[in-house]
Amino acid sequence: MKRSWWYRFIFLILVTVISAVVILPTAMNFQEEGNYPVKSKINLGLDLQGGLYMILGIDFKKVYKEEVKGYGRKLESLLVDNGMSSTTGEMDLSDEMDPKINIVLTNPSDMDNAKAKIHEFYQGYIRITGDSGANLQVALTKVLKTQIEEQSVSKSIEVIRNRIDEFGVTEPEIISQGNDRIIIQLPGVKDIERAKDLIGKTAKLTFNLVNNEVSPVTIQGWINKAEATGIVFKKGERFSTYLNGMNDYLRAQKLLPKGWVLAFEKKVSKLTNELESKIPYLVEENTTLTGDALQDARVQIDQQKNEPYVSLEFKSAGAKLFEEITGANIGRQLAIILDGNVYSAPNIQSRIGGGRAQITLGSGGFNRVMKESRDLALVLRAGALPVQLDFLEQRTVGPSLGQDSIEKARFASFIACVVVFAFILFYYKVSGMVAIFTLTLNVLIVLACLVGLEATLTLPGIAGIALTIGMAVDANIIIYERIREEVRKGVGFYKAVESGFESAFWTIVDANITTALAGFCLLNFGTGPIRGFAVTLIIGIFATVYTSYFVGKLIFEFYMDKVEGKDLSI
Repeated sequence: MKRSWWYRFIFLILVTVISAVVILPTAMNFQEEGNYPVKSKINLGLDLQGGLYMILGIDFKKVYKEEVKGYGRKLESLLVDNGMSSTTGEMDLSDEMDPKINIVLTNPSDMDNAKAKIHEFYQGYIRITGDSGANLQVALTKVLKTQIEEQSVSKSIEVIRNRIDEFGVTEPEIISQGNDRIIIQLPGVKDIERAKDLIGKTAKLTFNLVNNEVSPVTIQGWINKAEATGIVFKKGERFSTYLNGMNDYLRAQKLLPKGWVLAFEKKVSKLTNELESKIPYLVEENTTLTGDALQDARVQIDQQKNEPYVSLEFKSAGAKLFEEITGANIGRQLAIILDGNVYSAPNIQSRIGGGRAQITLGSGGFNRVMKESRDLALVLRAGALPVQLDFLEQRTVGPSLGQDSIEKARFASFIACVVVFAFILFYYKVSGMVAIFTLTLNVLIVLACLVGLEATLTLPGIAGIALTIGMAVDANIIIYERIREEVRKGVGFYKAVESGFESAFWTIVDANITTALAGFCLLNFGTGPIRGFAVTLIIGIFATVYTSYFVGKLIFEFYMDKVEGKDLSI
């Protein structure tokens, strides 16, 4: 045999051995803690091992409203810094996709100067939609809205992915759909409610001073008046929705002092986990210390009480700010608020340095509190969602359904292999055995690549493998029929094999290139199961060209050398 043949043979042995070693943990179901050098297995998709499928939506009406409010506060600070006094007025929500907010100047003569400063500092972000007397109306620009839409989806996907990675889900599928929806597939998830809670929690952490000048009796009177109009917390509703509705009503009735909002500390039953009571707090609306200043969040154990709590560590700038706030407000309460829920509101006894704080989750059983503490620390580390996400659709796939799909696919594959292999042996005789070897190696390489690339195998992916086998059979048929044509012409067996492979090469390549281009389009533009199909199809195409042509040619060269070109069973 020629030296080039031995090089190709050694490469074939390496490919075969590596593929077998990589796929063995999946085939034999090895445990990860074993001594086998390869730990990875084929990741099964949602349709094969069960899990959770969700569609989350973003309500940009709420997003624009909150953004305009934020800019209203920024403009108020800007004008004060430039010697102009103003207050934030009412919002104009006649067009919910283009909310406007009024800035009321204390001195109407400052109007031109105020407009000049707004143009100077917020050009491209804020547009002035009207001015009358001392009233200046502003709204968001179209450029800013576009940025908000793009960043809201991309940032939400990033935060969700960080949370899911810490949650321990293998190969989650998180993609955008349009500019206001996110599709999430979580294979293998069993604790559905916990996964939903981790994904949907906004995790907006703030540290707000408490107003103790308004009596609890007065605050409760406001709440009773609001609840009499139907603003009550309903089971299954987001607590933030109830809280926003309560504050909007109190503002409309001009009951809330300017710059202050209502927040609640929720008390949950130890037995039923139901909401038992809500303790109201009047807290400052705007705060400079938020979760963005956090460096880390970890679960610790209080050695005296034997209770878990979440330990917070601030970045250097956040630590300095926390020390300034506590130093300037000794004797006052500082509420630690997450998504409108007051976790604790301790009295500030002294200036707190070192950049550390803690969140206690109260009582309710060590295990339950520990679980809540871990989840809370997880979402704080992963970061806050930039917007509130609403669950629009949810589907769960049971593991038994996934297992049933695997069993049926396995049975169908077995029957198909038996039929195809029997036909090949009957029709092509000894050459058919070469084809069977190349087909088997083809599937082995595809599965090994799925493990190596950490790709996810889905039910459509299995269909992609089946299509790959069909294309590989087709490639073998093209080669063998070309060889038969040469034999019928009276060409010698050795020359017939050589000519058959050469003439079939570009036909095989052309057919597979066009299919590969279609596969790349599916991979780029498809979602979920379509991408799973595309991945296995593309891998299968490259494996088909290598095994059907190069491996097949290698074996035929060995076979013809042994029979000295005098015999050919085809």
